[in-house]
Amino acid sequence: MMAEERLETETPPEKQPPRPERSEQPIVGVRFQEGGKIYSFLPGSWTDLVPGDFVVVDTAWGRQIGRVVFIRHLPPEKRRDDLKTVLRRATGADLALRQQWEEKAGEILRQLRERARRESLPVKFATAEYTLDGKRLTILYEMEGKVDLEEIRQELAETLQVQVEMRQIGPRDRAKLLGGYGACGEPRCCSRFLSDFSPVSIRMGKAQGISLTPSDITGMCGRLRCCIAYEYEVYQEALQELPKLKSIVRTPRGVGKVVDLAPLKRTVIVQIEDQRIEVPADEVEVLPRDFPVCAPQEDE
Repeated sequence: MMAEERLETETPPEKQPPRPERSEQPIVGVRFQEGGKIYSFLPGSWTDLVPGDFVVVDTAWGRQIGRVVFIRHLPPEKRRDDLKTVLRRATGADLALRQQWEEKAGEILRQLRERARRESLPVKFATAEYTLDGKRLTILYEMEGKVDLEEIRQELAETLQVQVEMRQIGPRDRAKLLGGYGACGEPRCCSRFLSDFSPVSIRMGKAQGISLTPSDITGMCGRLRCCIAYEYEVYQEALQELPKLKSIVRTPRGVGKVVDLAPLKRTVIVQIEDQRIEVPADEVEVLPRDFPVCAPQEDE
């Protein structure tokens, strides 16, 4: 009888409730410098983190303090188990310690720049940064030419009794670290929100009708301004709906040649004899290239 009752209360295997799927995985985006690259970490037991919190994490360059910029949730199929975990929320003591290391690193950076000036080294030292435990010092520099900095690295390591790493960066990275203002009068985009640099070309400037004078298209870093790439795709889409330059077109005022374009206004500048007129793109008919250009049509 007991066996029968046990059989009645057991759920057949085929009727077992389905196993619940793994829930979404939270990912913490951490940035170590204003406008710097964002790195992903697992929150671990710190599930109450919010953007703006300071956290302590282990990185390839040692233990550092970073700031949380986002919390995202990945679906189970995109789960990441290869990421490092946030160690803890940064305390007031952690932030005070970081400030002490920043002050010491600032003094080292000042001495390096003075040495470069004194010895006429073609090197621009950008930043010096200690890890939170003070065991590692990383120095970023931009070099114009070839100089062996191993001697300087060894001197620093012996004097400071820490591990010293010298890393070369490009002019854009240096401008990003230094900050400042662009030609537009606003703080540099690279120092504010650009985490990565996108390729920028002269072709992008031509498509937008930007002046190609070096002083007009060059940023403080000596490279093409990053903002040239911002609206390029919009101009590309708009240009596809307009006739090409030097096209022969018929307009309500006669036949002429396209000499300029206003993509965002969707208008075409047409040369008809000795006059230039601006015509909406939908009032223009493209003619064969060998079509004779005639005088303006007279009103009936």
